[in-house]
Amino acid sequence: MFKFNLSGKMFTFPQQTSTTEVRFTTQRQDMRAVTVCLRSFTDLKREHSLFSLALPTGANGFLIIKSAQSDAFDIWVREQHVKIEAQDFKLNMWQSICATWDASSGLIQLWLNGKPSSKKYTSSGHSINGPMIIVLGQDQDSYGGGFDTKQSFQSFVGMMEDVHMWDYTLSPCEIQGYMDEHYYPEGNVLNWNSVEFQSVGRVLIEEKLRACN
Repeated sequence: MFKFNLSGKMFTFPQQTSTTEVRFTTQRQDMRAVTVCLRSFTDLKREHSLFSLALPTGANGFLIIKSAQSDAFDIWVREQHVKIEAQDFKLNMWQSICATWDASSGLIQLWLNGKPSSKKYTSSGHSINGPMIIVLGQDQDSYGGGFDTKQSFQSFVGMMEDVHMWDYTLSPCEIQGYMDEHYYPEGNVLNWNSVEFQSVGRVLIEEKLRACN
């Protein structure tokens, strides 16, 4: 499979469906820490999946869900769940989102548009281990599938870009660099500028939306 440079591009998911997804390929099979960053744009008020990493041992290896509650996210790590609240999520605006987790402490933290959440405990002592399937656009209810358009964790509708994943926790300054679209290290697990992926269904690759000068 070829690697693609998606710099200056975005994925557009234009309709609710259980058959549309973007699937990333990675050879990494063991992570004792994780940072995932992405930018999303949507008008969805219902729950929807932003990032889904599944393992043969469990579908919720690392999962970021925007809750139907307007100011909340649900984060899953190794089948353990925590709710992050008091987040100023805006509809029909680009939202920069980063989530970090470290196995030694078990702490997870969400950053939204440059503002960090309180740290919360999820799962510690064990790494995210095994062949990983990473999907945008759907919540994996089973390893690599189980998509259901009628379930509460429904498909994503909107645009998404600048998806990166690291096997360590970025520093606050590095995360701020991502939020501001200034310098930040490229992901060493998923790198938007050199990534292997497969799209299924009606997913469009378009130029990024930016204000005219």
